[in-house]
Amino acid sequence: MLVVQVNVHVKEDQIEKFIEATKENVNNSILESGVARFDFYQNQQDPASFILIEAYRDENAPVKHKETEHYKKWKAAVEQMMTEPRFSIKYSNILPSDENL
Repeated sequence: MLVVQVNVHVKEDQIEKFIEATKENVNNSILESGVARFDFYQNQQDPASFILIEAYRDENAPVKHKETEHYKKWKAAVEQMMTEPRFSIKYSNILPSDENL
């Protein structure tokens, strides 16, 4: 299992558009066979700050995810909404065990 935390900060006037575009991406991403979870969070203290927590079943799944049409559409739509480039941190899963996902 590979878990990726993607950090995104968007322009104040783009928050709602970002949420809508990201909801569409998340709803399609969770249908991918290599995706165990795909969570989307908004910071309560800074509503323009978001994280995506992406749990992939194997090391190849993120590559396959980035080849999907819904990801390409999302990336093109949200890049101009960001105040700075998004960044990600990769984690190894400890709990819950991979067998449960």
